Amino acid sequence: MSFFKFAFGPKLFKEYGNGSTQKIYEAGGLEKWGDQIMSTLSMIWQIGYYTSPILLTFLYRRGYFVTESISSIAKFTTGIGIIVIISLCMKGFGRQQCATYSRFLRALESSKTNTESGKNLIRKFDFDFKSWPVDYDVNENENEKNKRGNNSFERSQRQRSFWMSSLPCEIIAYIAIHTFGLKLIYPGSVRLLQSYFTPLLIQGRAKLIEQENATRNKIKTKDGNEIDTIFVDNRQKSNNGKTLVICCEGNAGFYEIGILSTPLSLNYSVLGWNHPGFGGSTGKPFPAQDQNAIDAIMQFALNKLNFLPKNILLYGWSIGGYPTIWAATQYPEIKGIVLDATFDDVLQLALPRMPEKLSGIVRIAIRDYVNLNHAEMINYYSGPVLMIRRTEDEIICVEENKIETNRGNFLLLSFLKYRYPLIFRDLQMAYAKSLLSKPLENSTNPEDNDDELCLSLLTSYVTDKSKSYPMLIGENYTEEQRNKMTEFLIKKHFRDYKSSHCTPLPSDYFSTPFDIHPISDNDFIFT
Repeated sequence: MSFFKFAFGPKLFKEYGNGSTQKIYEAGGLEKWGDQIMSTLSMIWQIGYYTSPILLTFLYRRGYFVTESISSIAKFTTGIGIIVIISLCMKGFGRQQCATYSRFLRALESSKTNTESGKNLIRKFDFDFKSWPVDYDVNENENEKNKRGNNSFERSQRQRSFWMSSLPCEIIAYIAIHTFGLKLIYPGSVRLLQSYFTPLLIQGRAKLIEQENATRNKIKTKDGNEIDTIFVDNRQKSNNGKTLVICCEGNAGFYEIGILSTPLSLNYSVLGWNHPGFGGSTGKPFPAQDQNAIDAIMQFALNKLNFLPKNILLYGWSIGGYPTIWAATQYPEIKGIVLDATFDDVLQLALPRMPEKLSGIVRIAIRDYVNLNHAEMINYYSGPVLMIRRTEDEIICVEENKIETNRGNFLLLSFLKYRYPLIFRDLQMAYAKSLLSKPLENSTNPEDNDDELCLSLLTSYVTDKSKSYPMLIGENYTEEQRNKMTEFLIKKHFRDYKSSHCTPLPSDYFSTPFDIHPISDNDFIFT
């Protein structure tokens, strides 16, 4: 094998084997020193990139941009280039002497044949995901018969009027969101932060692969991004395994150390993925790229893993609610969605945290480039929904320690008012807000006559008419009946968990969302 392939080959993290042979790959002397030099240069580059405005101002004031200084900078750059070449040579010679790395390169070459045996060989190693072969390309899959596209939400987006007087704000908003703004919303996309998390991510992947027999796959989206995914197949392990839970992480979450643990503890089959720009995934987490990513994930689940839509449950935590809800609007036949610690509209979280004088720019930046409006989008999905609120959430609450300011409340109320407009009138909305201003009892009581009556009324309505939304039930109800139905519907769609924002969700709180089923002939027993 050529020296070039050793020198420019991907970084190897771990080799998997059987039992005690599973081990972290440790680079030898020459490779280790070459890696350290390259890592140091990369760290300096990243720090320089994020501090470039300050750094360039400092250099300009010191006169480093005059002709004499530019020649000095050119010599310095040449010196750096020589160091890089020497480092690559050290890595190449070091890897050539290592049997493990040679074995890895042979497996990598075999994987390029795109055969199942070749892929199985490469899955025995954990390495830089850029060099991982593509396992599923959505662009090559012309058969999309399982997809039920719904572009109503995109068509409904309001086109904001443009005025020349707002041009300065438009320019500032564009620059802000494309430099630091998106990174503030999605800190997990900051490479400097990811470098810090790398050991934890390697350890998390190893745990999933070794203990759960997980399979890692690279999925290519229609816009060319490569998405890092992990799949645990429990279909032969339990009845729950017949349901696939697709997990959508938060703004600093990775599947390696994220929310997969909750459905896994209940023996569901699980598919995790990293947002564009997170971990091994390429791209940036703009809404359009996130949409393409979850769409490719869904196509992979349907066409490659062979799950039916009715056996897929979408699970989103925090900002992961966006791809969760969007996918539900595109694939309405899924089993349902579970939203944990999410919000109604990211703008309502951003405005209180920014200076009031910048509110106009913030509004333009979010509405034009990162319009994560869950409350509007969820109305285009008519399937089952379960929302989980963290009663001590320090992120989703606008005011600290005030549960009534939790933006999950507003998402729930908007959702229920759309679905049941004749029940959630003004008085009932006020009543609902008072209920949500304190922790809720987490479940309805099947022996409670009021709960039983409410369920019976909903079932009868669906049987006689339909389950389409908005559901026009409750027109002739008294205020007391509407109040009882309000409380019942809140408890059926909403659960409280006494915790902060980032605490892992216990398995007791994760369940299939409530759904209303019409009465069928099989529900009657004739004697």
